[in-house]
Amino acid sequence: MRSPGDAPPILPPLKAIQAFEQTARFGNVARAAELLDLTPSAVSHQLAKLEAMIGRQLFLRTARGVTLTPVGEQYLKEVSGILHSLAIATERAASDVSLDCLRLHSSPSFGLLWLMPRLEQFRESHPDIQLNLSCSYESLHFSRDKIDVDIRHGLPNWPSFEVRTVRDEKIAVMASPKLLEKRPVHSVVDLLDSNLIMSEATLIKWPQLFAQHGVSRPDKPYTLSFDRSYMTLEAASHGLGFALESTLLAQDYLARGVLVEVAPELSAPITAHHLVFPRAHSNFPRVRRFLEWMQKELGHDFAY
Repeated sequence: MRSPGDAPPILPPLKAIQAFEQTARFGNVARAAELLDLTPSAVSHQLAKLEAMIGRQLFLRTARGVTLTPVGEQYLKEVSGILHSLAIATERAASDVSLDCLRLHSSPSFGLLWLMPRLEQFRESHPDIQLNLSCSYESLHFSRDKIDVDIRHGLPNWPSFEVRTVRDEKIAVMASPKLLEKRPVHSVVDLLDSNLIMSEATLIKWPQLFAQHGVSRPDKPYTLSFDRSYMTLEAASHGLGFALESTLLAQDYLARGVLVEVAPELSAPITAHHLVFPRAHSNFPRVRRFLEWMQKELGHDFAY
């Protein structure tokens, strides 16, 4: 512990940290300069100042841009949440402290199909928390866009953030009972000449499914194609074709019986949905309470 007469710790300039974080995010000094409303030379100057202060190289410079050194990667992990925490603290100081707002961003289909039907339960369990939900496939910036938790779809590759992965999700072939009466399916071969709906959002698509089972599908157009899972599931529920989709997203359709799983041996486990947030956010009570509620609704703990 420092005595009252000790000098305060030497802190890097805020501009240098901002320049480092944005450059690390995009791997490009010019892009970082554009977002920070600075010139590229000014950003480069801040980076050089920070590296001189640390005494270690943070970036490798190449003709294509910059990449983090091992030291830079570690430094990014440790400082990535600081700017956001500072912005949140400033925002909270300027707002009504009696109101705690949880700001969520979600991939569209998860937000619409899984989260939206359960929001009333969350509000009843946590009436003191205001909820703001936005949905898109964009990777938003936590600080700039004021996001507490981002529910992302895809392969988990966010080393700078805390990641909680939804377990027990699988991809399966689904169809309406009406369609199955006309086109019963007992094996993957029965699907070859069927009306297939292509879901462009899934991690596993029809070509991969057929390949995994040693079948080559004839090169012909799909009956329908959608870039949103909720559109694929809705189309399938109306008997327009077979869907290859997440059972997590299709829970309500399956529970109501408007869709049924076809040939369960064709299903495969996936890890497609992840709760992503800066490490500092795990200290926010509203985030901890949301994570606990999510685990309860899912019926299991997250994978780390």
